[in-house]
Amino acid sequence: MPTRIGSLRALAMTALLSMLMTHSAQAQLSPRYQDSNRDLVADLPADESAWRDPRILIFAYTPVEDPALYTQVWDEFITHMEGLTGKEVRFFPVQSNAAQLEAMRAGRLHVAGFNTGSTPVAVNCVGFEPFAMMAAEDGSFGYEMEIITYPDSGIETPADLAGRQLAFTSPTSNSGFKAPSTLLLSEFGLNAGDDYRTTYSGSHDNSILGVVNSDYEAAAVANEVLRRMQGRDVVRAEQYRSIYKSLTFPTTAYGIAHNLHPLLAQQIRDAFFTFDWEGSALQREFADAGMASFIPINYQQHWQVIRNIDEANDTVYNCD
Repeated sequence: MPTRIGSLRALAMTALLSMLMTHSAQAQLSPRYQDSNRDLVADLPADESAWRDPRILIFAYTPVEDPALYTQVWDEFITHMEGLTGKEVRFFPVQSNAAQLEAMRAGRLHVAGFNTGSTPVAVNCVGFEPFAMMAAEDGSFGYEMEIITYPDSGIETPADLAGRQLAFTSPTSNSGFKAPSTLLLSEFGLNAGDDYRTTYSGSHDNSILGVVNSDYEAAAVANEVLRRMQGRDVVRAEQYRSIYKSLTFPTTAYGIAHNLHPLLAQQIRDAFFTFDWEGSALQREFADAGMASFIPINYQQHWQVIRNIDEANDTVYNCD
């Protein structure tokens, strides 16, 4: 049975996220792009000479601890995309969010999965056009931000983080920085860097491994990554404790560079929505996170809460 304090905390969190979801954040699209239909995403260039139809397509998944593993996870999907586009597709194992963003901005990255928090940066600054997200068989999607610690850390609740260390992943990550820093301040009066020490691990995988090995006292992570790591027996449930769990956020957004030739762009979309997950490495890797298909998304709708968290943090996308 939930405690009164736990119920009040849940109500406070619900109220905060409700406010964030209903408040309308302003678009910050770089002036290098046009948005004539006001969907907050860069339009296809009006000048056809600016359309790109590369001989080789470069695909990147959001940064993870072991990029070599994910090259294998995405191999069947890449073969499927090659069949529909008639082009060679290469997997680009990015090491950081910054590297992924710069690659698309420079025209070296054409298809990508950007993590939740960096998706608005990618949309506004590098011309990313998101259109798909992983979901369960029933169409449900998303993940929760959890704050985890190791069993004998002495940290029982988020309030105990005062004077202690909390590992974030990167400043562009939603569950790895933006959401936890906002929620800890609003619910517990804890300001990052003042009331608790912070460090950046670079990825959710690193944060999780840092906690279970007692390198970090606590970490804010996406629980879909936690479930996948447990499914691969990289970590065990008894190696950590969760002291906070948020409401549900959208997960990684998949999409393309806005200036791809329309026919190629449609072929890439078709590759996502016609891929057969059954028996694939993709299914095996993401089954523990409950994923079983790709579903269409609308950036303006599905990322509203993330944009509003950015606005609550006074985030400015310094694109140019």
